[in-house]
Amino acid sequence: MERFASWVEGLMRERGYDIDSPRGGGRSRLAEDAGVHRAAVTRLLQRQSLPDLETMRALARVLGVGLRDMLIESGRVTPDDLPLPGAGRSGAAASGPGAGRVTPGEAADLLGIPDSHRRQFVEMTEMIIAVGGVRPVDAHSVQRGVSASR
Repeated sequence: MERFASWVEGLMRERGYDIDSPRGGGRSRLAEDAGVHRAAVTRLLQRQSLPDLETMRALARVLGVGLRDMLIESGRVTPDDLPLPGAGRSGAAASGPGAGRVTPGEAADLLGIPDSHRRQFVEMTEMIIAVGGVRPVDAHSVQRGVSASR
């Protein structure tokens, strides 16, 4: 908790949020920018509790970091729990044809696309892939929808 809160504090200062003021203006501004309750930001900075997933997602967006980094820094997951594309994925070699390819759904997760836009993102990505003539790696990939390259 201490390490995570310190990391977030550093990000907030780097992004211009004045969190050292006794009036807490930077905390309120961050909460407003992220669309989260000020109490969630206060509890984090006072080392009382970790934010929930949606709050982490919103904070990550506003602070300019990936949700993956936010989750790892919080200690809720390890880098092994959320491997980067092409890094130890089963069924995909680290190099060669198909390396680094993800499904449109996996891309949505990696990019932190909110659930409210996920279907639209996946459909649009699949359409672009189809129109662009990107060929999947193998027949199994076609069934899974693996055809988007990084």
